[in-house]
Amino acid sequence: MDSLLGTWNNKTISDTNRLNALHTILSDVVFHSNQPDSALVLAGQMYDMAVENNLRKYKAAALNHKGWCLGWKYENEKALTVFEQGLILFTELGDNLGLADSYLGMGSVYIEKGDYPKSQEFLSKALRYAEESENKKKISQILHFKGSSYFQSGNERAALENWERGYAIAQEADYHYEIAMSLFNLGNILAIQGNYRKALDNYESADTLFKELGDSVILPTIISNMGGIYRFIENYSKAIEYLHRSIELSKERNDMAAVAWSTAIIADIYIEQEDYDNALKFADDCYKISKEADYTHGTLMALRVYASISAQNNDFEQAIEYSNQGLKIADEMNDLIIKSFIYELLGKQIYLPMNQFGNALSYCNKALSLYENSDALLGKRDACECIYRAYKGLDQEDKALEFFERFQLLNDSLQIQETARKFQEMEYEKIARMDSLAQAEERRRVQEIHEETIQQKEQARNISFIIGGLILLIAAGLYSRLHYIRKSKAKLQQEKDRSENLLLNILPEEIANELKEKGKSMARDFEMVSILFSDFIGFTETSAKLSANDLLTEINACFEAFDEIMDKYGIEKIKTIGDAYMSAGGLPVPTEDSVKNTILAALEMQDFISMRKVKMDALGKHAFQMRIGIHTGPVVAGIVGVKKFQYDIWGDTVNTANRMESKGEVGKVNISKATYGLLKDDKDFAFESRGKIEVKGKGEIEMYFVERATK
Repeated sequence: MDSLLGTWNNKTISDTNRLNALHTILSDVVFHSNQPDSALVLAGQMYDMAVENNLRKYKAAALNHKGWCLGWKYENEKALTVFEQGLILFTELGDNLGLADSYLGMGSVYIEKGDYPKSQEFLSKALRYAEESENKKKISQILHFKGSSYFQSGNERAALENWERGYAIAQEADYHYEIAMSLFNLGNILAIQGNYRKALDNYESADTLFKELGDSVILPTIISNMGGIYRFIENYSKAIEYLHRSIELSKERNDMAAVAWSTAIIADIYIEQEDYDNALKFADDCYKISKEADYTHGTLMALRVYASISAQNNDFEQAIEYSNQGLKIADEMNDLIIKSFIYELLGKQIYLPMNQFGNALSYCNKALSLYENSDALLGKRDACECIYRAYKGLDQEDKALEFFERFQLLNDSLQIQETARKFQEMEYEKIARMDSLAQAEERRRVQEIHEETIQQKEQARNISFIIGGLILLIAAGLYSRLHYIRKSKAKLQQEKDRSENLLLNILPEEIANELKEKGKSMARDFEMVSILFSDFIGFTETSAKLSANDLLTEINACFEAFDEIMDKYGIEKIKTIGDAYMSAGGLPVPTEDSVKNTILAALEMQDFISMRKVKMDALGKHAFQMRIGIHTGPVVAGIVGVKKFQYDIWGDTVNTANRMESKGEVGKVNISKATYGLLKDDKDFAFESRGKIEVKGKGEIEMYFVERATK
């Protein structure tokens, strides 16, 4: 940086070279610093020189730098105005990379404003221009912000897709800052998924990288998020410790919005501990800081805490007042996450205790409708519980039962997630116990040596007494040691059995056994695997006609039947993707009849769907229709993930099987020429050639319909 500043301050060289140096400083150095005011001064100097020399490209770049600086200072409207000015200039210049940066800056401002749809609109434009410029660094940066926008709006899946893509690009190009940012982002997703240890590892790796880069901007957020994880695992003292560290780091940067954020989280922690005096103290601090910093989001969080404390104190009138103030701000910010929290608070913590079941039902339904657009299982579960209690209070037993069942399903899903997390925790604990056992044995060995020395010294005094005592001592020592080892081994075996049972519920038995024996499972190549894809036709239209409970019940009925069919024919279920079902015949243990069994399973699946439709039609209810596609060929199979293990498969065979499904017809099983060639002489099947059909990305593929042969 010193050499670049030297170039900028050297008035004997050309203005263009000086502007290039300053542009580099603002792009690569000051952008990641904790001095937005200094950066703003430099951006102003760059702008003045560019205007003086009529250098429009540098003028536009200076405007973008000014926009970023104003954004760091939370002067959002000024930032948008400046970015728009830069956008006009870059459009006139036809500079796609400059346009990408302008749209990126505007997208980041709208994230801060809480207008996530608007932010995604601008970030999509930014990504398009960056891709046209083929600038990988800018693409990686934009994907970071796109992921953040989706994450903050509650769409964790879209966030993960963008962050993983950005991380891959950053790793490929060795962009250290973007790698660090990706580790931080993925830590956020891991935390949401409940993989707390892995999330902490990611945060610590990101923290190390940012420190190596000399970038302190995001360190308070990393420390704050680590505090959030300790809160999730109910280690409240450590959570508060980390949040206080984050507050101090944020104060050093004069980032009072971040101070307000961490202060609000501490208030939430004290509410969870039912320490309402401390909760109120920190909520007051958050409110005061937010007002002074003009940080609307912090004000909103403080109001939510006030409402919750008032409700706990049975001051429902005041709680409603605070909630309404919060909803007004959330509406202005379009902050759907906080709105959902406040709706749930109004329904569950205020109107239910007041026995105003109609109001409780209304607000909890609003909360649920917002949660439905996210992966917030906990929010959905709590909203369904509130709706169930409201309907029960209104003596609407059928509706109450409907939402009680939905509450139970969501609660089961959360329990499964928690079980997977505990499985990982047990693995760590088991290692720790083994270490402790080894240390205890070492201490026992040292103690025995010490006792032996004492015995040798006393032997000269009374040999006969020592011999008798030694026999007793050895016998007692051996018994104690054996008892200790047996007890420890029994406890370890108990933990091992629990771990193994969990593993068998997650992975195929053969893969689970390999994992237990070797500590890992290698990906394997399989030469002949039959991949089955099924998909419900018109799912979106049908689901729009069903209640959420009816939709869930119908999908579950179908997938449970499919699971039983897979077990019957020895086919390995791989996964479900929305309304699609994927399975594979011939792995993890290849068999000679796997291709035939896969087709028999597919035909039985279609039989089930056909019979169910007849039954549901007779009852005047909606039912699904289905396509199935099968292709046989080589795949690679192995374990995905380190927490919630998943056995998955990859390869062109998978893609082709998916195309077989999409080019199939309702009620039919569509197979490829490769699968047909393996079974064409089997008398149990009848085949109908469809000729060659055009498939996107693969050209023409020969396909066949298969059905059972007429006896």
